[in-house]
Amino acid sequence: MKASIMAPAVALALGVATATAMAFEGPGAHFIESWDLNGDGVVTVAEARDRRSDVFASFDANEDGFLDEKEYVLFDEARELDQAENEPQGRGRGNQNPANGMRLEVNDTNGDGKVSETEFLDNAAPWIEMIDRNGDGVVTRADFGPGRK
Repeated sequence: MKASIMAPAVALALGVATATAMAFEGPGAHFIESWDLNGDGVVTVAEARDRRSDVFASFDANEDGFLDEKEYVLFDEARELDQAENEPQGRGRGNQNPANGMRLEVNDTNGDGKVSETEFLDNAAPWIEMIDRNGDGVVTRADFGPGRK
């Protein structure tokens, strides 16, 4: 994917600029802004699955139904850029970083070196569970705040 084409794809896939931008900042704000499809401040598994479908389509450059290692390089670069531009310093890092749930090795559940659309979408529930610090089954800004595990 050429750089001139990649920027719009990154914005679309990662929600860098959304029409429903929330008027707050801080830990979790960008995640909620990008993944909360109905604007209620809560990210459900269904919303994550729908959004992951958009992300998958944006990075499946050859439209073969898989994200291979080459496509994942672009995906990883886009996620790094998105985090650098949108995450408050020192927040969202480490093993519990939501971006970690998007990595190839996490989503390649059958170990074949590529991620099918089914694998990617089916990992929405465990991904939300990983981010959901208070165990209520959804992700809100509270899951990113002080005292989180």
